[in-house]
Parts: sequence; structure tokens; C-alpha cells
Amino acid sequence: MNFFEGTVLGLVQGLTEFLPVSSSAHLRITAALAGWDDPGAAFTAVTQIGTETAVLIYFRKDIARIVRAWALSWTRREMRKDTDARVGWLVILGTIPIGLLGVTFQDAIEGPFRDLRLIATTLIVLGLILGGADWYASKGRPRGRHSLPRPRKTLPDLSVRDGVLYGLAQSAALIPGVSRSGATISGGLLLGYTREAAARYSFLLAMPAVLASGVFELKSIGGDGDGAEVSWGPTILATIVAFATGYAAIAWFLRYIATRSFAPFVLYRVALGLLLLALLAGGRDQRGRGRTGRLTTRGRTRRRRVNYGGRAAHAAYGTRAGRPPDPGPSRRCPTPPSP
Repeated sequence: MNFFEGTVLGLVQGLTEFLPVSSSAHLRITAALAGWDDPGAAFTAVTQIGTETAVLIYFRKDIARIVRAWALSWTRREMRKDTDARVGWLVILGTIPIGLLGVTFQDAIEGPFRDLRLIATTLIVLGLILGGADWYASKGRPRGRHSLPRPRKTLPDLSVRDGVLYGLAQSAALIPGVSRSGATISGGLLLGYTREAAARYSFLLAMPAVLASGVFELKSIGGDGDGAEVSWGPTILATIVAFATGYAAIAWFLRYIATRSFAPFVLYRVALGLLLLALLAGGRDQRGRGRTGRLTTRGRTRRRRVNYGGRAAHAAYGTRAGRPPDPGPSRRCPTPPSP
């Protein structure tokens, strides 16, 4: 990965992290369409440190108040009924499911879950779920001059049950294409919360899991962690770009959902998923190339080992100009065959 790729991917990460469109899916799709290597789950996790830093700064007053109330609740029994203290405890509780599932399915998250066909499917499915949840929430609005709106819940109404369900919804974001904010906001709307409350709690809930994941994946940067070498320079640049654009995206998104529905995001997700499936069905491989290019799976070339005189060499599977793949030597030979 070079600095240009890092800048572009950091911009994509920052713009899409807080929108219900899945930043991990957009990083994967952007790299595939540009013909770049899959940046990998480690790069995605580390750049999310930048966007979560934007959350820390944007909600710094709320976070400071929640942390203070949560800390006091350890020693003062009356503080355990405080809304901020309860939110702090429920954020911890809601982080447990994604932590356990993330460790259990780490190999799948870094491999099969990054398949573009799966990403396209989850874009469509979660888009429809988000649309249904938004429609359900809109039924509570007043329909006439004399009708009263159905009351919607806010953060002071957050219960242990809702906190656990929020956490389970967030766990679905382990699959690229689902969208962390999209899953938790959909869950919040179905639980009866306002759009603003669902979005705010979604951002707060994501912080522990995302920051922990980013720190954990720091060890994978600078090597062949996910099949493509990702060096420190482009990763740091991408993280900085993601922070700047992510901060602007938070401010815009919270203003937007205060008065508008999620319909544009639903249509975008479904259209993008269908377009991606059409491109894959029409002969594009998982790096955006035609069928005559390298055959790739999850952004990496499948390789097999061939022995030449006891020394290992790599040969890529695939076809070229309609010719079948060279099966290679069937047994050891003293020297490689001439081409």
C-alpha cells in the first residue's frame, strides 16, 4: 500500500464509519474497484482508531459525565440509579457479545467474511432491515392536527434488556457490509428509541470494542497480516484522514437524522449491493478485474507449492488466454523444466 491508497482509504473510512452503510464494506469495495490489494481487517481496525478518536472529542462532555458517574457508582449506591452511570454499565455489558464473537470467529472475519458476494448480500439485507425499522419508528409520528405522537424512548429509558439487545445487534457488524451503526440504530428503532437516541448510543457503544480491536491489530501492521503488506506510513496517514473526515461526518449525520429519515441510505445500500452482484456475475473478479486476469479469492491470489529439485516455488492458479493452467511437474526433478 502506498500513501495515495492510504489517503483514499482513510477518506472512505472517515466518511462511511458513522453512516449506516458499512465502512468495512466500502474499504473492501474501493480497493477491489481500484485494482488494489484488499487492505485487510487489520488495516480497517487500526484506521477506526482515528474515527473513534473523533467520537471521543465530539462527545467529550457526555463521555466525561458518564465516566464520572460510572466511577462514583462503585462506592455510592445512590449513583447506581443515575442515568449516566447506568449508560456506562450498559456500554460495558453491550461490548461483551462482540468481544466474545470477535475472538471466536477471528479467522472467518479476516477471511471468508470479506468475500464480496457476502458483502453485497449483507448490504442489501441490512438495508431492508434498516428501512423496515425506520418505517416502524415513523408510525409513532402524529398523522393529523389533533393526533398525538406515540412516545419514543430516549437514553434515560435504557434498560438492561435493551443494553443486551443493543450489544447483540452490534455483534452483527463483525460481517463487513452489515454496518455497526446501521445494525445498532436499527435495533434501537425497533426497541422504540428515537433516531437521535439510537444514533448517540450507537456511537458510545462502539468505542470500547473498536478501540480495543484497533489496539489489538496494531501488531499486524507492517507485515503480511491479511495477504497484502500494509506499512506504517500509509496506515498512520489513513488514520489521520479518517479522524478529520469522521468528525465532520458525525456532526452532519446527527443534524440530518434529527429531521429526515434513513430512506436515502436504504436505497443506496440496496443499489450498491445489486450493482456489486451484477459486476461479479458479469465477469469481474474480487479485485475488480475481468475473468482473463488473475483469479482471486477474497482479494488474494490462491497459490500452490511446486517442488523443483527440492526447492519450493509458488505458482498461481488461473488461466491465460483460454489456456488451461499448467499442472506443473508431477514429481521431483533435478532442474526446472524450460518454458
